[in-house]
Amino acid sequence: MADQANFSTMRRLRAILGGAAGNLVEWYDWYAYAAFTIYFAPAFFPKGDQTAQLLQAAAIFAVGFAARPVGAWIMGIYADRAGRRAALSLSVGMMCAGSLMIALTPSYASIGPAAGVMLLVARIVQGLSVGGEYGASASYMSEMAGAKWRGFWSSFQYVTLVGGQLVALAVLIILQRTLPAAALDAWGWRVPFVIGAGLAIVVFWIRRNLEESHSFVAAERSGRRAGTTMTLLRDYPREVLTIIGLTAGGSLGFYIYTTYLQKFLTNTAGYTKVQASEINAVVLVAFMLFQPLMGWLSDFIGRRNMLILSFGGSALVLWPVMTGIAVGGSVAHALVLAIGAVALQAGYTSISAVVKAELFPTTVRALGVAFPYAIANALFGGTAEYVALWFKSAGNEQGFYVYGIAILLISFVCALLMRDTKRHSRIVED
Repeated sequence: MADQANFSTMRRLRAILGGAAGNLVEWYDWYAYAAFTIYFAPAFFPKGDQTAQLLQAAAIFAVGFAARPVGAWIMGIYADRAGRRAALSLSVGMMCAGSLMIALTPSYASIGPAAGVMLLVARIVQGLSVGGEYGASASYMSEMAGAKWRGFWSSFQYVTLVGGQLVALAVLIILQRTLPAAALDAWGWRVPFVIGAGLAIVVFWIRRNLEESHSFVAAERSGRRAGTTMTLLRDYPREVLTIIGLTAGGSLGFYIYTTYLQKFLTNTAGYTKVQASEINAVVLVAFMLFQPLMGWLSDFIGRRNMLILSFGGSALVLWPVMTGIAVGGSVAHALVLAIGAVALQAGYTSISAVVKAELFPTTVRALGVAFPYAIANALFGGTAEYVALWFKSAGNEQGFYVYGIAILLISFVCALLMRDTKRHSRIVED
């Protein structure tokens, strides 16, 4: 029996690590856009000052998010019908195509406005891909994690999600240190997208060899049919609204401290591009390390309590953190404030996948996780940079802080009203 348990543990670990590796590359490709925006924005949008260029690039970033609900809907249905493994393979193939397209798109100087259009199309393809990725990977990793330590193991979805962002930032820092600034502006920003396309091909092969989740296999053997969008909305409206409410504040907070922070450090606080990138990298390392700790803690105190602490704390600190960073100062000053903020944010992100997966039965789980999440993520996460820059361009940057606090408080109320999914999980297989 001990050998069998050992074997099962190894199979479980292998599946989670395989899913996590693919998740890392998928999110690296997605975040390379955000990490390199400050360099490629002038190539596609040459008119206006830096804020205007970043605003246009952020608008396309937001459009990519708008494609995510469509991808989540299509790929969620596909994952519930064809399996988690098939959906994960398809999503990474689409991400490869989008990254390669960005890498090869000529600049505005070569083809005029068509450059921006091609960038938009590539970002839509990536949005469709990553929209499907979240639901399939969240369902797969939660189903393979096991009941006792499900919070801990499923937290590795965000470990690799943040890890992908960190790798993108690491590539940026390496290029900043090895290439002249003129070369990075001219062609160096294309390098990370070539790397991402190559890694995606490797991950496609890895995912084709993953073991299918036990929950999906059990549902298939029992003859249960995959649910439809109508089934989801008719039978699980409370769960759908809960995910939208939690994701609103969770996604907004995440993108403030991971994606927008880099621009905020240079465009508001006065740090150099290199300093901003390095501060962002340290914050992301800390954020990544917080994930398994918070996921493990949720296995003891429950998912609901963790979410209440995360959203309540995040709402309280957003104003002092952002205004504190805005005044500039030493690198250490910015690091302390930002790391404190992401420690609270990790209370949500570490269990984001498992909370959503535990709300739904197998037949609608991937769709139920992905679709409402992608809608809220598009509305509040994908627009975070654009809204922040809009407030800044209007001369009322602190208005964005008030907006952020209000959304976080909505998520706090949703956490108060929900049941603890650890005690009432719909993932019945161990």
